[in-house]
Parts: sequence; C-alpha cells; structure tokens
Amino acid sequence: MTSTPTMRPAPTGATRLAAVIGDPVRHSLSPAIHNAAFAVLGLDWVYVALTVAAGRGGDAVAAMRVLGIEGLSVTMPHKAAVAAAVDRRTAVAERLGVVNCVFTDGDELVGDSTDGDGFVRSLAHDNGLSLAGARVMILGTGGAAKAIIEAVGRARPAELVVVSRDLARAVDVAATLAPGTGRAGAAAEAGAMDVVINATPVGMAGGPDAEGLPLPAEFLTSTHHVIDIVYNPRVTPLLAAAERAGATTVGGVGMLIHQAALAFEHWTGQAAPVDAMAAAAFAYHREPSRLSNHGE
Repeated sequence: MTSTPTMRPAPTGATRLAAVIGDPVRHSLSPAIHNAAFAVLGLDWVYVALTVAAGRGGDAVAAMRVLGIEGLSVTMPHKAAVAAAVDRRTAVAERLGVVNCVFTDGDELVGDSTDGDGFVRSLAHDNGLSLAGARVMILGTGGAAKAIIEAVGRARPAELVVVSRDLARAVDVAATLAPGTGRAGAAAEAGAMDVVINATPVGMAGGPDAEGLPLPAEFLTSTHHVIDIVYNPRVTPLLAAAERAGATTVGGVGMLIHQAALAFEHWTGQAAPVDAMAAAAFAYHREPSRLSNHGE
C-alpha cells in the first residue's frame, strides 16, 4: 500500500538540510522524491536543488562542511570533481572514480555511487528480476553505463556483454569493471541474451537521438527483458519496439527512485519509504513541463 505524505511543519533552526547539485538542476525530480520520504517518516529534513557551475563541485563539498549540509546528491557535471574532494570513497565509488551521493561518517565526508546498486535493486524490488545466471547485454560505456556494468558484474550474471560504438572503450570498461564476466561484443548478439539494457541517452526526450533506437528493432524478441534507463519519455522508442516484439519491458524511473533510496538510507539511517518516493516521481511524470531527464 502506498504511503501518503502528511503535512509537514515549516522548517526551523533545527531542520537538517540535504541538496542536489548540478547544472542544469532546477527541474530535478530529487527534491520531490526526498521531501516526500522525509514527510512520510516525519523527519525534520528538507531537500533543495542548488545550481553549481561546472568546475565548482569541490567548492560545494567544502560548503557542506561550512554550512552543515548533511546529505548531497551529485549530478552532471560534478561527479568526478566531488569524488576528488571528499575525505573517503566507498569501494564502488573508488572503482568508478565518480560520486553521486555524499554522506557524513563522524567528521568525514564519504562519497558513494548508488546508481548501479540502485539499478539492480530496482529490478529485484519492482520487477522480481534477478540477474544472477542471466545473459546480459548493456548498451553504452558512459557514466551511467559504467555504474550499471560494475553492479551487474557483481550480480553474478552468466555473461555480461558490453556494446559501444568505441570497441576499444568497451573492451577496457568490461575488463576493468566486470573482470572475468564482462566482455566487449556487438548488438547483433542480442538474440542470445536474456536481458538487454539501454544505458545510453538514445531515445531521451529533447536529445539529439530522441526518436532513435540504440540497436535495431529486429534484434528484439519475445524472450527478452528490455530495460531502458531513460525515463523521459516513460515509453521510449526502444521500449515501444520491444513491446511490439512481445518482450518484457522496464522503464528508467525505478533506477532513479532506488538510487535515491540508497542515498536516503546513507543520510538518515532509516529504510527508505520507496512507495512514497515512487508516488512523488510518477506525479512529476504527469507534469511533463517539470520533468528533467538528467541522471542523478
């Protein structure tokens, strides 16, 4: 049953602050998602979006110390700069070299990357889909793709095939982030896969490839699970093609919610109210003018 946020009291001098930084960031879904979670649990926290220009990510980390900001979400273009500025990185963030979440541990600011684990957790929680023993193809080698490749590699798939227009990059990313399981491959191998994941911006509303497909539609079959991390539009061209082929489809909102839930748990020490966070995210989907597809 979905939790319904209750009316929150106005912030006071004791209210704790969390924020998302990026540029652009004003259309971020994160304030709606996190403030709904705080309200449901009755936590005296507030979450805001802060525009931070490129090159100032390290300054934002320093501002956490000065202003007492207790949680930070990090989106483009700051993930690498913030990774360099924190006191310590989790093992996942260390492997990826980027951070999308900063939390406090005593006097230390710790950076984590919750995107990949949020993706895997969303499949299990929302769709009952385990990647253990599955043959998985991931399209893309950008920042989001790398986080997903690293997490899927730890999920014990039978095979992990990384596809990129840059074959040398695919070889390097697969070997570095999913050693022993990952390898570079071609989209034409999709027929032998159980799961196909689009981790590229192809199909994103407003993007240069908004009407495009990250692989030919004829490679998709009714035996596939097809997952697109793009969440605007909710039904991307890839998901529409997969539905026509009879495949099982999964959109990108779940990853957004569950990476945020992991950050929420870092900050508060409490289990995230995922239903309330999802309700807030889907409410934004009913207001397209407010929706951003910038990954967080």
